[in-house]
Amino acid sequence: MRPEQLYLLDIVEAAEKIQRFLSTCDQQIFLDNEILQSAILQKLMVIGEAASRLPRPFRERHPEVPWSDVVAFRNIAIHEYFAIDW
Repeated sequence: MRPEQLYLLDIVEAAEKIQRFLSTCDQQIFLDNEILQSAILQKLMVIGEAASRLPRPFRERHPEVPWSDVVAFRNIAIHEYFAIDW
């Protein structure tokens, strides 16, 4: 298993990329751009996957983060991608 620090780095880097991707567009541009939506979705899946691999004691020490929601979204994105309504 990778060290938790690397999973946290994956989360931060993916979040920074999402921020960069969205920094120059508004909601309508996002909704009209399938490539941008796909890029954002992929980064959200990375965040969810990394969150799911963090050790339970770490997640318990940080209850302010809705870990179960983050992981649940990843599961929806992977298994029920057709249900995503931007």
